[in-house]
Amino acid sequence: MPHVVTQACCGDASCVYACPVNCIHPTPDEPDFGTAEMLYIDPSTCVDCGACVSACPVGAIKPGHRLPDDQQRFLDINAGQYGDSVGDVRFPVDQKFRLPMAPMGHPEPLRLSGNKPVSVAIVGSGPSAMYAADELLRYPRVEVTMYERLSTPFGLARFGVAPDHLETRSVIRLYDTVARDPRLTILVNTEVGRDLTLDELDARHDAVIWAGGAPTDRRLDIPGVDAPGCASATSFVGWYNGHPDFADLDFDLSGERVVIVGNGNVALDVARILTADPDSLASTTISRRALAKLRESQVTEVLVVGRRGPDVAAFTLPELVGLADGHANVAVDPLELSAMPNLAAAQGRPGDHVAAEKVALLREIAERAPRPGKVIRLAFRRSPEEILVGADGSVNGIRFGINEIDAAGSAVATGTSVDVEAGLVLTSIGYRGVAVPGLPFDDTRGVIPNDRGRVLDGSTPIRGRYVTGWIKRGPSGFIGTNKTDSTETVGMLREDLEAGALARV
Repeated sequence: MPHVVTQACCGDASCVYACPVNCIHPTPDEPDFGTAEMLYIDPSTCVDCGACVSACPVGAIKPGHRLPDDQQRFLDINAGQYGDSVGDVRFPVDQKFRLPMAPMGHPEPLRLSGNKPVSVAIVGSGPSAMYAADELLRYPRVEVTMYERLSTPFGLARFGVAPDHLETRSVIRLYDTVARDPRLTILVNTEVGRDLTLDELDARHDAVIWAGGAPTDRRLDIPGVDAPGCASATSFVGWYNGHPDFADLDFDLSGERVVIVGNGNVALDVARILTADPDSLASTTISRRALAKLRESQVTEVLVVGRRGPDVAAFTLPELVGLADGHANVAVDPLELSAMPNLAAAQGRPGDHVAAEKVALLREIAERAPRPGKVIRLAFRRSPEEILVGADGSVNGIRFGINEIDAAGSAVATGTSVDVEAGLVLTSIGYRGVAVPGLPFDDTRGVIPNDRGRVLDGSTPIRGRYVTGWIKRGPSGFIGTNKTDSTETVGMLREDLEAGALARV
């Protein structure tokens, strides 16, 4: 029985490098590595050696014959990527990944004259920062100083992952290993722009890598969005994870319904926490203040709403599987799926297999008998038009416009709308980077302009300044996606070092 990649997959490709038979794809050298929802093991090639198990930083790879009941679907999900059957769907063999496995080895020594150490600053300490540090510390001459404004490091790996996703959170163990390197110094409670300037960093170090992430939300620009009772899902996540910026917030959970606008993985995480048995969260790292509030919660329904159809919902298939086969009570109205085409006849277009599996699972959920207790309801084809405010000035509902989906898959307004009562509305429509004083900023994309990690002023690289993570590419991918992203940035920094383009070397 082959090994299987499961829901916790972080996509950092450590397993790819460990596999002796090239059975895990996509690899970092393959074009869809950055967009794939997870990595997959080819059951016809896997030799069951287990090398990938010890390489995986989050415990996501398991022997197929030892999968618990709530992860059995991942046998088919992995096999479906390689031309095998998934339920009623069969995918063509020519879709199989067979590109060469990404090379693995020790980096060549830095080609520099003299013996002077190379000093690199990294601003931030989240996943992209830690992967950049790990890559830099492969070179014995490099010393890294990390500047973190909070009192604890590791960013979204610590404060953005749901507390009940214990396997995903275990990636912190990898970062702890990196942090123990004597050539890495992490300065916490140190904010660039408050405690020191970029110019001061330039004077201290040979190069500066900005890894500040995308710390704010995309704004939902509709009437009423600033009323009490409407907040971002990001702030709610920060609240239940004890993030210092959000730990003192207060959310009104006295109403029976919460509406979440947006249906990505963060939205599903929030919905799951809101409807979970508080006793099941007590042994996790959830904020004790948030846990006490959840124990008093009167919420019985969380409505998660997407603008487009269920086949292109923003949540990933692994996240939906975890929701459907875990302890959550999730429901879908069959009418939500009645207009869907039969995606079982997928024609091999990119992403068709994932869309087919999502819709097949949603149909299964829709056919389940109703269960008592708190429920998560998934709804589609609705665009938020207005936050409804009561006489006291606080939120009491939300108005959605009903959409149709055209041939191109775009949401088209029908002109009809529906009002939904709610005591709390959370917006979850994506993260966004913020401008950094002293660095250029692309306000349209919410990123620092760059060429493969070199910060650009117009079309000209700024000497000694680099960028990695979401502030480099936008808020996309998963924790492990930052590994290849940071490797690329460090590669550019190395080129500049060896070319003598960095002033202090």
